[in-house]
Amino acid sequence: MGQPSIDYGAIGLTVGLEIHQQLATKTKLFCGCPAELSDEEHDEFRRRLRPTRSELGEVDIAALFEWRKGRVYEYEAPHHHSCLVEADEEPPHPINREAVVIAMAVAKALGSWIVDEVHVMRKIVIDGSNTSGFQRTAIVALGGSIRVEGRDYSIETIVVEEDAARKLGERGRTTRYRLDRLGIPLIEIATGPDMHTPEEAYKVALAIGRLLRLTGKVKRGLGTIRQDLNVSIRGGAKTEIKGVQRLDLIPRVVEYEALRQLRLLEIRDELRRRGVKAEDVRAVEPVDVTEIFRGTASKVVRRAIEAGGVVLALRLPGFHGLLGRELVPGRRLGTELADYARFWGGVGGLFHSDELPKYGITREEVEEVYNALGARRGWDAFVLVAGDPDSARRAIEAVRERAAQATIGVPEETRAANEDGTTRFLRPRPGSARMYPETDIPPLLVTEDMHDEAEKIKPEPVEVKLKRLVEEYGLPRDMAERVISDIRLDLIERLIRRFHPRVPAKLIASIFTVTLKGIKSKGADPEAVRDEHLEEIVEMLAEGRIAKEAVEPLLVELSKHPGETARQAAERLGLTSVSREEAERIVEEIVRSNVAIIKERRERAHGPIMGRAMAKLRGRIDGRIVSELVAKKIKEVLEEIDKLAREEGGASP
Repeated sequence: MGQPSIDYGAIGLTVGLEIHQQLATKTKLFCGCPAELSDEEHDEFRRRLRPTRSELGEVDIAALFEWRKGRVYEYEAPHHHSCLVEADEEPPHPINREAVVIAMAVAKALGSWIVDEVHVMRKIVIDGSNTSGFQRTAIVALGGSIRVEGRDYSIETIVVEEDAARKLGERGRTTRYRLDRLGIPLIEIATGPDMHTPEEAYKVALAIGRLLRLTGKVKRGLGTIRQDLNVSIRGGAKTEIKGVQRLDLIPRVVEYEALRQLRLLEIRDELRRRGVKAEDVRAVEPVDVTEIFRGTASKVVRRAIEAGGVVLALRLPGFHGLLGRELVPGRRLGTELADYARFWGGVGGLFHSDELPKYGITREEVEEVYNALGARRGWDAFVLVAGDPDSARRAIEAVRERAAQATIGVPEETRAANEDGTTRFLRPRPGSARMYPETDIPPLLVTEDMHDEAEKIKPEPVEVKLKRLVEEYGLPRDMAERVISDIRLDLIERLIRRFHPRVPAKLIASIFTVTLKGIKSKGADPEAVRDEHLEEIVEMLAEGRIAKEAVEPLLVELSKHPGETARQAAERLGLTSVSREEAERIVEEIVRSNVAIIKERRERAHGPIMGRAMAKLRGRIDGRIVSELVAKKIKEVLEEIDKLAREEGGASP
């Protein structure tokens, strides 16, 4: 399908953001363990989690959903990066004061109202990512705004909360986590629903991320920041999209969600035109069609039956042609139904009539299913689910309910972001029964001392920092803007303060904003280059141990061998600097071995000679010096050639 042009104003697109960023504190939020990841030795234990009733006796629907999956959770507990708090065997310690002060500093920059006391709440989460079955969270500030391109966007809350355990993988009904990440402090900044285009959402997220980096108190790298989006359109539903890790993916996620909701509304309208109602769908009972597929060529269906499973079919009245309708690239209404089958029933997915015959299911089998269901060809659709009897029954009932919702419009859901910008069903949206007070942690009184500390690390306005980078350090404004948006802003500033002017600020900035990003085109991973590598490279430049031409090959090499130091890599690659005298000796040898080329091409021999000289000297001395030496030596050789020609009575060529 071609990408349609969407008038976002006409469809009433509304977007709110929740930006989550790990804080660079010494310890975790509720214990004294280091706030960092670790691959050290670990102990292991297993858990099952259950939903609990709120103080009003209600059970949160999202928690109930997770519990019904019947999953078992395995945990790796690193010896020095987790303790009994992470294992939920010991009460949490008082909240990390350092994390609260950092959040206060951000709140001051946003003009938010900081609370007088910080009270910790429990937020029910039973997907295994928290051993306790809940996440601890605390409001630090309310209100405020951030200005982006002349417009103010409202801030609703600023919160500190504990990060979840690190998910390692799934095997059947077992999910495995590592506890090093559990408890690392996060700041969450929630905006109002003030954005109305995908690009607007991107720019506001960029501005908030930049503000957080300006504190110098946040972690960097993949997994340290994520964006959750709340997206809706007029007539649609508020959809929470979790886990957008790449900032540049935000516009596409918003665009696709707006398109998905538009398409679902179109399907609803079509079903209404056909006279299909939700109760019509809910009234249909699934039919066991296992016998039809006893000898099927479909491997998926055959494996399920051979394992003692069943095949259930469900007629969807009036749905013909709609299950195969594309919502966003690569995802159809049938995909949405399959998500429900997977997550509610634990089956691998489903087949539907709009895509059959296919996948080993024959035309004859399709006809038999139509007959068994009493379905009208060209009007009704059907879905097939294969699995053990209990799973298949849960899956087909979930599909029936999701199909009934299609007659109403867009269901309220929590969805997970995919790498291509599409989303998938994750769970129902949580309700008000999800939050309740944490009784194990005393409130933290916000003191004047904390306000003073926060004021010291409060990020300065972007324009102030831009002005200093331009006026004090001589950076071009466009480069200064790239520096401020760089994820390693704190490191760049520290290196400029330490090494400028021995290493020009412009060179330091270009290493990060140009050279480091450019190694991706050479098949290298910029993320693999560590801060220590970059600091060591700038230090070697300051010492004159390497030339600026050595920076790119060093970065490429270090991305492939991150355990090596920059000095070791420079020595191994022969990139350590040579003196001008040594460079002159090398150029002299190259020129003397290429006299024939010089005699033939004269000054035009500079290019090929320079190439041969740089093959030996690239990264070891400034290329400008090599060029000067090559020109000097070629001139000396030409003078000798011309002198010899005059002495022999001939003419120089």
